Amino acid sequence: MNDATAVFSVHNEKELEIRQILKEVYEALKEKGYNPINQIVGYILSEDPTYITTHQGARNKIRKLDRDDILQCVLKYYLA
Repeated sequence: MNDATAVFSVHNEKELEIRQILKEVYEALKEKGYNPINQIVGYILSEDPTYITTHQGARNKIRKLDRDDILQCVLKYYLA
């Protein structure tokens, strides 16, 4: 029997959630014919939800995330 303790990281799960939501929002924007990068950047800079389409629930999904967390996740991923 292995008595090893499982390590559980809330931080990693949060990053995975952010990445998944960003991918879903990106796809929804793309499906509607928008430039997803420009729209997501506009949202992050202004926190104006109208940058994000309601298609596929994208606006509701991205509003669950804190902009600081989004930026941290993106920078961490980019600089890794």
